[in-house]
Amino acid sequence: MPATGEVFPLDRDQVPTHWYNVRADLPFEVPAPQPPPLPEGVTEGPRTLRPQLPLSLYRQGTGTQRYVEIPEPVRSEYQRWRPTPLYRATRLERALETPAHIYFKFEGTSPSGSHKINTALPQAYYYSRSGVTEMVTGTGAGQWGTALAMASHPYGMDTTVFMVRSSYEQKPYRGTLMRLNGARVIKSPSNLTEVGRTALRENPDHPGSLGIANAEAIEYAATRPAARFSVGSGETHVLLHQTVIGEEALLQMRTAGEFPDVVIGAMGAGSNFAGITFPFYREGLTENRCLRFVAIEPEACPKMTRGRYLLDYTDFSGVTPRTRMYTLGHKFAAYPIHAGGLRYHGAAPVVSAMYDNKLIEAIAYAQSRVFEAGRTFAKAEGIVPAPESAHAIARAIDEAAEARRERRKRVILFGLSGHGLLDLGAYEQFLAGDMVDSRPSDEEIQDSLASLL
Repeated sequence: MPATGEVFPLDRDQVPTHWYNVRADLPFEVPAPQPPPLPEGVTEGPRTLRPQLPLSLYRQGTGTQRYVEIPEPVRSEYQRWRPTPLYRATRLERALETPAHIYFKFEGTSPSGSHKINTALPQAYYYSRSGVTEMVTGTGAGQWGTALAMASHPYGMDTTVFMVRSSYEQKPYRGTLMRLNGARVIKSPSNLTEVGRTALRENPDHPGSLGIANAEAIEYAATRPAARFSVGSGETHVLLHQTVIGEEALLQMRTAGEFPDVVIGAMGAGSNFAGITFPFYREGLTENRCLRFVAIEPEACPKMTRGRYLLDYTDFSGVTPRTRMYTLGHKFAAYPIHAGGLRYHGAAPVVSAMYDNKLIEAIAYAQSRVFEAGRTFAKAEGIVPAPESAHAIARAIDEAAEARRERRKRVILFGLSGHGLLDLGAYEQFLAGDMVDSRPSDEEIQDSLASLL
């Protein structure tokens, strides 16, 4: 067991029986997706995107009922490693000399090493029941591709993963994990699809983006009758599945005898942030109306702090329905920072609507600041955090510093979405002083958004 402070365990029978749908408790409607616009004078699209979601997942993503029952086969799989531990980071508190109480929910104990398997398992379950025999997806840092390969293999489904080039090269062992579980892993942009070939013609050294990887996966799946595209973040059904994290954390915080003043999560497209925060949003309506929710994104991909709330595509090629979200534009390609899971151009529609209605906050951090926080945490608590998770740690440290300056107790909870044992190369670069920060200019963002304005 890591050298952490207090731990607040739960029994296997306390694994949630239902996912929580935050839309039931929002004081506004989340805008529905809209189909891509057709060129003037055209009545039928040149390429029809075959429905990718089983009806069961579609209903989960569009429904407004407060709770959705977790199928028993999925809950049984969850119980292989869930409940995941909640720790109080007492050693970090001492190192920071803060009166704050810092808690973290650790999802790195899952078979895939991150929270992504929380949605990969139900997706594999529902897709297999609908007759799909091949799952196709795009992945940023590789946690999602790993989780989907692990979840699909037991159902006899093949898995094809288009992995963003920068992460493919930075994190080779993520690809190894996927291949160990039977997946075919393709560096994106690739020559297998027209989307990939176009990107490579424009830039033979293109670092890739999750938007491109997803577009390649969609195009590739369209050519295979029994294949379907699956997505690991952003979509409402994905956020729903991740609420097992927050539901468990609520029970564990009650065991600790405290309720948070602030809940923090790293922000890519939104699955990790939603998983830890949404159940606390529900409970905060009665237990602590001053409860704050803070999403932390990289300065290299600041879709919430510097993007616009617009209708945009979720993929690079623009074949998916458009959703209203905070976005940098679907053509945006962020600098290849090590937190590859946070390089997505847009934020989930539900999270975006909450941010637009000022129910949550958003802050962006530079890469070097994030890795410094990761080092501080690893030295204090004995867990190496994934670069994505270290964004949340950086904010937790800043919140603790504010509590020290104010000489006032503050209860802080953050989601530690995964371990960083396959990211040691990035930490080595940080320790060597070779890490580079990147921040897009206003002009770059404006150019990327131009076609949407």
